[in-house]
Amino acid sequence: MHDPGICAITFNTPDRLNGFTPEIKRDLIEVLTQVQMDDATRVVLFTGEGRAFCAGDDISGRRPTFEGDALVPTIPRGHENPIGTYEGLRVLSQTVNSAVRNLDKLCIAAINGVAIQTGFSLALACDFRIASSEARMGSATLRFGLLPDEGGQTLLVQLMGVGKAMDFMMRKRIVMAQEALELGLVHEVVAPDELAAKSMELATELANGPQVAMRLLKRTIYNAAEMTWAHSLDDIAAKTGISDHHPDVREGTTAFRERREPHFNEWLEASD
Repeated sequence: MHDPGICAITFNTPDRLNGFTPEIKRDLIEVLTQVQMDDATRVVLFTGEGRAFCAGDDISGRRPTFEGDALVPTIPRGHENPIGTYEGLRVLSQTVNSAVRNLDKLCIAAINGVAIQTGFSLALACDFRIASSEARMGSATLRFGLLPDEGGQTLLVQLMGVGKAMDFMMRKRIVMAQEALELGLVHEVVAPDELAAKSMELATELANGPQVAMRLLKRTIYNAAEMTWAHSLDDIAAKTGISDHHPDVREGTTAFRERREPHFNEWLEASD
């Protein structure tokens, strides 16, 4: 945790290019559940250790090791048969990205290196993406005859549109950070030695914003992508009924009249 309420999550198995195991996915879902329910957390920041953000699922075949006694047993990989694949995707792989997207708190992916398939789709599920100029990213599942089964196709269509997503996935493209920026897959590209500072600077800016209004706005933006005009108007009207009566609005309007920067989130600071 970093002030003011930034939860920094680092994928830290660099010898496996931070590849995900079923156990890592389970633990990540649990962490995000805690983050959702913890008022002390305002923003979540993901990054990776070493050369990768996350290079996909860990296919090394090595079982994970734990320091001390594991609190819960390991999980079967779930791909031994058709129903196992279905269950593994629904319960673990897809649930990770759903947990990121459904989180009310804003999420940032600081893409430090390789982000492929699992890691790429998790980054796309985040609300903001800052990439190192040395980062490479893509789905490229067709290189193995596989599908982007964790929701990557939907996220790419939302960000790029059908035509560009078709080209990107069918041609098995893995792109450098600058091209990803041009395609609309990341918001900013920075030098590798600036990534940590720039991503923390963004996280701090977002964490100091009016959290209630921002959480409601995040939800209504994603809802608007899938709603009709009439439904989207009703959705934001219902959320405005909450935000308009929050103390942050009184502080924001008072600060505007007094020509000073607002100091939001006193309700969070009082509960610290």
